Amino acid sequence: MQGSDMSPNSIRKVNVIGHLNPDTDSICAAISYAYLKNEVDRTPTGYEARRAGSLNRETAFVLDHFGFDEPRLITSVAPQIKDIDVIPLPGIHRETSLHVAWNLMRDMSSSTLCITDSENDLQGLITVKDIANANMDILDTFALSRARTKYQNVIDTLDGHMIIGDPEAVIKMGKLSIGTTPEMMDGVVAPGDTVLVTNRYESQRFALDSGAGCLIVCCEANVTNVIRNLAEERGCTIITTHYDTFAAARLITMSVPVRAKMLPEERINAFSINTSVEDARRVMARTLHRLFPVLDQSGAYVGVLGSPNLLNVDKKHVILVDHAELSQAVEGINEAEIMEIIDHHRVGTIETPGPIYYRCEPVGSTCTIIYEMFQEYGVTTPPNIAGLMMSAILSDTLCFRSPTCTSDDIEVGRALAKICGEDPESYSDRMFDAGADLTGRTADEVFNSDFKVFSRGDSSFGVGQGTYMTKQSRRAAEELLALYFPTAAEAKHVPIIYYMFTDIRSQTTEMLYYGPNAERLLARAFDVDPKDGRAVLPGVVSRKKQVIPLLMSTIQRMQEEQS
Repeated sequence: MQGSDMSPNSIRKVNVIGHLNPDTDSICAAISYAYLKNEVDRTPTGYEARRAGSLNRETAFVLDHFGFDEPRLITSVAPQIKDIDVIPLPGIHRETSLHVAWNLMRDMSSSTLCITDSENDLQGLITVKDIANANMDILDTFALSRARTKYQNVIDTLDGHMIIGDPEAVIKMGKLSIGTTPEMMDGVVAPGDTVLVTNRYESQRFALDSGAGCLIVCCEANVTNVIRNLAEERGCTIITTHYDTFAAARLITMSVPVRAKMLPEERINAFSINTSVEDARRVMARTLHRLFPVLDQSGAYVGVLGSPNLLNVDKKHVILVDHAELSQAVEGINEAEIMEIIDHHRVGTIETPGPIYYRCEPVGSTCTIIYEMFQEYGVTTPPNIAGLMMSAILSDTLCFRSPTCTSDDIEVGRALAKICGEDPESYSDRMFDAGADLTGRTADEVFNSDFKVFSRGDSSFGVGQGTYMTKQSRRAAEELLALYFPTAAEAKHVPIIYYMFTDIRSQTTEMLYYGPNAERLLARAFDVDPKDGRAVLPGVVSRKKQVIPLLMSTIQRMQEEQS
């Protein structure tokens, strides 16, 4: 099948998406075209139908009737963190020593490490600056006890051996002291202190007599049985190391666990894989960190990223169906790779950087085009897919009554009805009745079930439409929506709103309107005399063919008159 120059095998899954506030044609076209593309291309990544908004009741009826789940919601196709290469930097345990962390940073050429638990949940972050600051704080003699440092950390940092004690025990009290001579230690060594000594028996004994909690015997000096027995008796730990006193004193504070110096999780700027690249750029610009943790959808840590990673972004790949208007497209469409557009509306405002496969035909429904493509590619149409496409054609052509309906729509619609085993007339009555049911629905839900925004020059306006089988259901919808228009105009950022309440059987539309110049524009476009915020438009049932072109041309004339 034709498309962009990029091979589907070189990209991830392609999203097939209809317009915002999707109607039946938009949803059914997305599902049907995704099925066709998967049958034709059969790529490992595949094509997936997505929806850009909530389903209306008519569409929900159609999907349920033919056994389909609603497509997954997609709110933006702007690049996200999951669209770039995240650095898979492994996390470290909170009890890891600063010394080990420093060596890991050196070996992995990273200035940052993330601290995680056994479930891979983020607990903190430590940078090379944090370790450097800890190493320079030579006056913090209580660092080991304040951090409740494990003796195993001390052993690992000093490349030592434990003679007396438990490696899993922690230093709970005391400061770090240097044991030179008994005279110099007198009044300095206190109970619980960690004391660095050498081979002098007198210094080792004095430290024990002063209540030292741990002796660090440097230069792998001999420890007599007397000292060993006395240390065991008094609960004093003994560790030997090959480092001299100076080196051991410099290194030992690096046995402090990283949790004592890390930036805690609640203060970290972490990104979800669903965070947009643009949002990530803004956060990075406000902070001095070079690397930032990335979490998956369940909140588990997966790696880090920095500013350079944001230079190489894999755009999302999309196929648009049933629209070519920027105002009707999902957010971020200008940042996505549009591969194809299949539509039956006017050529809209969406632009692409290069040529794509664009198919637009003047028919009543996108699904009429898609069924033609099924036949062109020799793909058999399953009954349930046929049912979706038939429903879309009946919906958009008002069961072949709309002026947008062509002979192609009628031919295709009836062919699809035979495949799925439905009678178009009776089925469409049930479908339209389901769509007109207002039970439990809010004004917002009804309004947004089929609303589109259009623009001409500097002017913009929105047109919604509801189709009803009875006057009673139409009147109920009008009463529900009449007071909602000001809220809708503000929410949609359009000054003028029109809403078509279309009676299918009588082929009549009552047009309600809101906004400055809305009445004047409507009166000129349709040569009517609106009263009480509404105008009756006999024979008008099609938004696309009978309403939008007239409004567009009238706006243009009014703009020319003012210039």
